[in-house]
Amino acid sequence: MPVSASFSRDVEPGWLSRYRFGLRVTEQGRVVSIGDGIAWIKGLPSAAMDEILNLEDGSRALVFHLEEELLGAILLQQSPALSAGVLVYRSGERLGIGVGDALLGRVIDPLGAPLDGGVTPECDGRRELDVLSPPILARDFVEQPLYTGNKIIDTVIPIGKGQRQLIIGDNGVGKSSLALDTVINQKGKNVYCVYVAIGQKRSSVINILEVLRETGAFTHTTLVVAEATAMPGLKYLAPFAGCAVAEGWMWQGKDVLVVYDDLTTHARTYRELSLLLRRPPGREAYPGDIFYLHSRLLERSTRLAPVHGGGSMTALPLVETEQGEIAAYIPTNLVSITDGQVYLDQNLFASGFLPAIDITKSVSRIGGKAQHPRIKEEAGRMKLDYLQFLELELFTRFGSQLEASMEAKIRRGRALREIFRQERLAPLPIEFQLAWMVAYNEGLFDVLATSAIPACLNRLAQRVAQCPLTLASSREEWRQAVAAWMKETPIT
Repeated sequence: MPVSASFSRDVEPGWLSRYRFGLRVTEQGRVVSIGDGIAWIKGLPSAAMDEILNLEDGSRALVFHLEEELLGAILLQQSPALSAGVLVYRSGERLGIGVGDALLGRVIDPLGAPLDGGVTPECDGRRELDVLSPPILARDFVEQPLYTGNKIIDTVIPIGKGQRQLIIGDNGVGKSSLALDTVINQKGKNVYCVYVAIGQKRSSVINILEVLRETGAFTHTTLVVAEATAMPGLKYLAPFAGCAVAEGWMWQGKDVLVVYDDLTTHARTYRELSLLLRRPPGREAYPGDIFYLHSRLLERSTRLAPVHGGGSMTALPLVETEQGEIAAYIPTNLVSITDGQVYLDQNLFASGFLPAIDITKSVSRIGGKAQHPRIKEEAGRMKLDYLQFLELELFTRFGSQLEASMEAKIRRGRALREIFRQERLAPLPIEFQLAWMVAYNEGLFDVLATSAIPACLNRLAQRVAQCPLTLASSREEWRQAVAAWMKETPIT
């Protein structure tokens, strides 16, 4: 019997020659109940954790919980027709996302779909969202600095490429601004950036996007967004999607910076999903594996050995505290996982000291190994002076009379505190950091009134931008140049 023309157009040519008789077994499940981004499914006895499920109505879900009779799945895409009784099929695939340079300057969701109105990125590779971290033998020491453009961090709390540095503080003290400054400062430094916005309002996401575009930082940045109105499953997957995108570049031998804003919201989303799936609650109702959730995410940030390309992924996770309680459950978990923390204090913020970084509670455990020797030498002297000043300043509150040497230390400390002030979205080059530290350590700020310091720093920044000196120049060259520049500033 001849094949009709319409049938021949719809069927792939040569299908008949490739057809083979044989027994084919497929599993078919059925949705039992739907609610709050969770689907309970009966059947599919061979389904595995983190496997993608295709629903008959076009929805998609991810296996998240296994029981004897039922399996719990988090919804990734939900159609209006989804209801109890819908058939479910296994896909045999794990969740992945496209990676590559096509994602630069794009806004995507955790599934890789564009949110900026553009076409779907044509990625040159694909990576699974949740994979094992690189083994020890594939890693190398953190030896190269990653500059944030912030006076305090680059000098006192340095960060190295491949480090995991926590940014911690109360809501509204400038954590996101500090992370954005760091992303902006990577412009022209061959560092790719991934900014992950987890559970944020659309207005906040738009503000981040506009800042990146206005500063020219969006060309080297990918924005992964799971906004507040997104399903819980997407908010849970957002940091893993951002990490997978960054890993794609890291394994190509490139340096990457990834910002997780913020992991407190991520932990709350994971708690919500776990309670909906009837997992036993632990401390503060978080599930028992909450520590493992964040450790397996952050352990993927590292610096690879040269035999594996020598790429690096630096992580800046943000975490929110309440009333400055750094010893809360989620903050302490993340402090123990990361290689240091930058603590932003509410009282410093209220007093107008911006960025409100508390140096006494901030630390970088491995960043000093990556710090340039010239910066490290100058910063060591300066930090000691500042810590002594903070102790001595307590005595001035009681009105006690101090010796002349103590008065001089307090004046120098107050000058240094004024130097540390910095406008948001205004990262500074590392050469300027060295210049002002040399000037401070040489006592060139001692003759200036506190009110004259901002103008002096602006003049210094202009001169450094025009100067051919680099970090490789000798200290004597820097001292002479800085002394000449400081004389141009009138004493007021």
